Amino acid sequence: MAAGASLSDASASVAGLARMAVAVFGVRVAAAGCALLAQVLMARAMGPAEYGIFAAVWVWTALLGHASTWGLSQAASRFLPEYRATGTAARGRGFLVFGAALSLAAGTLLAGTGAALLALAPGLVEPGLRGPLLLGALVLPLVALQDFCEGVARGQTWTLLAIAPPYLLRQALLAAAMLAAVAAGAPPLAATAVACMLAATALSLALQGAALLGRLARLLPPGPGAYPWRGWMRTALPLALVDLAGSGFNFADILVLGFLLPPEAVGLYFAATRLVQVVAFVAYAASAVAAPRFAEAQARGDRAGLARLVRHWARLTFLAVLATGLAILAAAPVLLGLFGADFRAGLPLLALLVAGHALAAAFGPAEDVLSMLGAERLCAALTGALLVLTVALMLALVPPLGVLGAALAAALIVALRGLLLALAARRRLGLATAAIGPTRPEAAP
Repeated sequence: MAAGASLSDASASVAGLARMAVAVFGVRVAAAGCALLAQVLMARAMGPAEYGIFAAVWVWTALLGHASTWGLSQAASRFLPEYRATGTAARGRGFLVFGAALSLAAGTLLAGTGAALLALAPGLVEPGLRGPLLLGALVLPLVALQDFCEGVARGQTWTLLAIAPPYLLRQALLAAAMLAAVAAGAPPLAATAVACMLAATALSLALQGAALLGRLARLLPPGPGAYPWRGWMRTALPLALVDLAGSGFNFADILVLGFLLPPEAVGLYFAATRLVQVVAFVAYAASAVAAPRFAEAQARGDRAGLARLVRHWARLTFLAVLATGLAILAAAPVLLGLFGADFRAGLPLLALLVAGHALAAAFGPAEDVLSMLGAERLCAALTGALLVLTVALMLALVPPLGVLGAALAAALIVALRGLLLALAARRRLGLATAAIGPTRPEAAP
């Protein structure tokens, strides 16, 4: 009877998480629609060359902005549920202050260093890149702070507050700003697009920050903060490496292409990656909802419930990723054609990228399991090694195969990463994360 009740509770828990994940995915799909509109507007207005410049600048800005949190955005999903469960309000307050200050300061320092480098050595980049890069430096600290806000909201299980401002509101504001700028007579250049991104990021961050502070004020009454920052950073730094490497997996292809191929090729590839993002959103939605629950189950010592949650969640996520990928491929000719007739050539690239994400999803939420259950250093080591392999594979395949080589390398690495992390979760934690396989949980090592 107890076992039946436990199974029923687990099924209800998974069903509740699935409903929340569907809501998260809905927001991300709506954000993808806004992003697609913005990207189509920019691609058609600017042409492939200027669009390729914008893509490269935005990728660098997003990558460095995410890195500027030093893993504290990801650590929020580890520490805030723990502090909430144990009633340690002082540490919760301290973590919020420390994380926000470090993220903003690191982003500002990195942006200032990059701007100074461009001023002192203008010949480092092409003249057409200098203006967009300088504007991108202004966006960078805002991206860092918004990334931390997202992590805090996720750690408090305010999932929609975490994702709606950066992924839906920001994209909608970008599209609106681009439309207004072009209508007002602004030149259709990459610098204009980056300036629109600056305005969109600032406004979406202001609204998200105000809503987040209001909720936190009700949850955490005023009082002193505790700052065990060394412990926070010991956990956050490996998570930072995992996140940086994960962002590298998402952006390495664009960065390598920017060095090896003309902007037109970068623009074509970037358009394909904008569509495959919809597939990646499924895994993101699953992670945003489930990762804090993995940490809570581990803290309660509910080993059997944790194993069931992981396996049920892996199967639901894989089926959702597969269905979404097939739908995107079916609509790809039309969607790519929105960017312009030349962009339909990106269909083979999109097919390879979708296949890689589907294979990775088959191995389940191993990254979340490792990161939330204390094996973040192992996850970081594997991810870092695979990032090096990513760059090497890109450098080997892009010169002979062009953008097709980049897509092939990206797909292979994404799938390999899923496999290796799943093997690591089974070996280190005794948890089977793959969507297909035996359901009986193993004993804890």
